[in-house]
Amino acid sequence: MSVAPLAVLVPVLTATLLAATSPVARRRVAGVVAVVAAIATAALCVATLVQARGGTIVVWFGGWTPRGGAAVGIDFAVDPVGAALAVFVAVLGVAALVMCIELIQVEDHLFDAIALVFIAAMVGFCMTGDIFDLFVFFELMSVCAYVLVGYEIRQRAPLEGSLTFAITNSIGSILLLCGISLLYGRTGALNLAQMGRALAEGPADGLVVVAYALVAGGLLVKAAAVPFHFWTADAYAVAPTPVGLLLGGAFSELGLYGLARVHWTVFHDVLAPHEAKVRAILVGLGLLTALVGAVMCCAQHHLKRLLAFATISHVGLFLVGIGLLSADGLAGAAVWIVGDGLVKAALFACVGILNDRFATVEEAELHGRGRELRGIGVLFCLGALAVASLPPFGPFVGKTLVEDAALKGGYAWVAAVMVVVSALTGGALLRVGLRVFFGRGRPAPRDAYSAGSDDERGGEDHEGEASLTRVSPLLWGPAVALVLASLAWGLWPGLVDAAGRGAERFVGTTAYANAVLRGMPLPAVASPLHGPGATGLLYAAASVLGAVGVALAAAAGIRERAPRAGLRALDGLRALHSGRPGDYAAFTAAGVALLGGLLALAIG
Repeated sequence: MSVAPLAVLVPVLTATLLAATSPVARRRVAGVVAVVAAIATAALCVATLVQARGGTIVVWFGGWTPRGGAAVGIDFAVDPVGAALAVFVAVLGVAALVMCIELIQVEDHLFDAIALVFIAAMVGFCMTGDIFDLFVFFELMSVCAYVLVGYEIRQRAPLEGSLTFAITNSIGSILLLCGISLLYGRTGALNLAQMGRALAEGPADGLVVVAYALVAGGLLVKAAAVPFHFWTADAYAVAPTPVGLLLGGAFSELGLYGLARVHWTVFHDVLAPHEAKVRAILVGLGLLTALVGAVMCCAQHHLKRLLAFATISHVGLFLVGIGLLSADGLAGAAVWIVGDGLVKAALFACVGILNDRFATVEEAELHGRGRELRGIGVLFCLGALAVASLPPFGPFVGKTLVEDAALKGGYAWVAAVMVVVSALTGGALLRVGLRVFFGRGRPAPRDAYSAGSDDERGGEDHEGEASLTRVSPLLWGPAVALVLASLAWGLWPGLVDAAGRGAERFVGTTAYANAVLRGMPLPAVASPLHGPGATGLLYAAASVLGAVGVALAAAAGIRERAPRAGLRALDGLRALHSGRPGDYAAFTAAGVALLGGLLALAIG
């Protein structure tokens, strides 16, 4: 018997309990209860992962099993990749809720309750085998995220950021729902496996193109791929630190997981004759996202916005791994997502410590003030180098696997772009560490595009008070644990082999459909992958040295000597991030239209 449904049920029931007892129970007790529930959720996800190592776990709710190979009920279909991602989400949830105990100073328990529902929705999204349930979990985690981002209602910025977030992601939800409607009309099914089998029997016509563009567009809004990414920085800049930890660590990555799941289970067979062209579209979109995110990351001086664009940049790199449409690329992307997400979450925690101490996250205002937090500074700089793929951290292992997959797929030049993107992103983060925690270089310029300070303690200006004489272990503990977890992930024995076997099962559409619809055992699979070699180490060295060079040049004020044409282009790019939801909606519509047009040309 699988415990997978309990991984969703436990946090939801706990959230219900917290909401019901909100008028009578104490806030700190509620925080501890929420952490215990998150730990239980993580344990249940680990148990599910252990059960899924031998194949796909299929749970039919209410005993409504398939009849004659046709699904008549709703199922969870949990494979190793989905189970591992659920574990990752739950672990980040534990870290976020531990920080909530210290940072979220509200009288009721609704924040913790909503956070638990948020975690439950993300776990359910990783496990479902039904495309409409995928949409339901998509919507549930989105609504929770809107509320959590704008929870500090006494300030204007969180409300505006939450509104932008809600409008753009609601458009993504509508796109996804319309795509599902077209697929249901064609196939008469909502189960992913059955839908894929039915779609494979027909032609790759205009309906398939439009449905793919709508579904992929909706999921790419969540993933924050260019040009669907504009909401990200506005939301991250104003989100409470524990929420930013979940958003930056896992939220966008779930959009990519959804795209991978739908592509391989629903569209892979029908689009197989056109796979090379679809691959080119997805890889190109990923590289565009990576480059735009990296350039914008270097241009930021509001630390949460900087982390938002660092997330966008690496979403692009992950999309390249998935877009290669191979088991090797998917395995590398999965390893990279977890390793990078752990580090990004730790960096968000470090920024939360700065905000809690100094009531600002502006690089210009923090210059040299973090000297008294040298330990946090070392941790932040180590995280920045890990983002730049410092061996043997998890991002290094995943990046190496994606580079190898790109080489096998005929995209050898992609590795050079990855080196540049990793160097720019890691360098921007390292620049912050050198300036803020060690006082190196010139102070950062005031960023006219930055949002204002966002103090989780309620909007009061604690500037200059140095409100805390020491940093609570509830703040630095999760940051240290997350960085160590990323290091352990990179050193985990058998990680590459397990990721390879999990990816081979993920892309095996026939075996997946037989397991779900007919209860057939999965065939044994082997992983052809190997650990990082000399080439991977050389690429990593180039990324890390490049990040150090970018950081030192930026700290020395290289912007003042930059060509005017480059600065004008950068200002133009920044101006596109206007903060106006109407502009972002227009870019989303244009992006879906462009994606659909490229697919039509590829198939036609």
